[in-house]
Amino acid sequence: MASIFTSSAGAAADAASTFEGSYERNLVFKEATLYSPVIKEDNGIVSVVFSRDHPGYNDPQYQKHRAAIADAALRHVPGRPAPYIAYTEEEHATWRTVGAELTAKHRTYGCREFLAGVERLALPADRLPQLSEASATIRRATGFTLSPAAGLVGVRDFYGSLADRRFQATQYVRHASMPRFSPEPDMIHEVVGHGSHLANPRLAALYELIGRTVRRLESDEAVALVSRVFWFTMESGLVREDGGVKALGASLLSSCAELEQFRKATIRPLDVAAMAALPYQVESYQPVLFCADSFTHLEDFLAGFLAAVTDDSPLVAA
Repeated sequence: MASIFTSSAGAAADAASTFEGSYERNLVFKEATLYSPVIKEDNGIVSVVFSRDHPGYNDPQYQKHRAAIADAALRHVPGRPAPYIAYTEEEHATWRTVGAELTAKHRTYGCREFLAGVERLALPADRLPQLSEASATIRRATGFTLSPAAGLVGVRDFYGSLADRRFQATQYVRHASMPRFSPEPDMIHEVVGHGSHLANPRLAALYELIGRTVRRLESDEAVALVSRVFWFTMESGLVREDGGVKALGASLLSSCAELEQFRKATIRPLDVAAMAALPYQVESYQPVLFCADSFTHLEDFLAGFLAAVTDDSPLVAA
């Protein structure tokens, strides 16, 4: 059975609202104000603002480290390898703890295509990988690369880059006090979840198709619809295999806690209209999930939707 790791040698708007004037003008990722916006001041100093309910709110060392990682991403030159991050021993310990638990749960709950990507990616079990080394493996497998992002990326920018077989990924690690679930897209989510997807040719092809679709759309509403369908398939989707329901989504498969809970959700068949009408949650477990009858069914569903979606497609729920 596949293992996610291989051994080796070796929200808040209130937080953002306290920043006015030049701070507000310099929000790097306004979409991130729900949780931890990255801010670049007029003097060039980069910081990350944490809401009061964030586990790192009272941890100045974690905040400083997160800011340094964000600054490195903002300074990154496109086309060059992702910057080297000196992860702390505590972060490596979080990776080892989460990795061991996810490995066991993936064997039980992960779908075959995800596990095939896991085999190709072969992440180290004893330490956090650098984004550049994971990217090199993925590139050899499917032609996709991982590029650094300081925080959440604008919707068009993020999805559009998929058309170029480039996935924008964060490099920070969730706080050690909350290792089993993170509403933020940290390294565990990006590399374990999406990285395993992108190491699988069939999944990587769907990412690229989504990117090409967003590139041709002009309407923000249509792009929002694509994003909503992406969430309910590639982030939190399910697929039926061998008479049971398996996890496919990157968010599910990078969260120890949510992998224990997804079977308690209301499970519905794939349906674009239902997805459009259902707001998704990033700060807690998703109560409603959508399931494909097979992986081929998922491919056909997404290909059909992406070919049909236009700038006049129906609006999505707020």
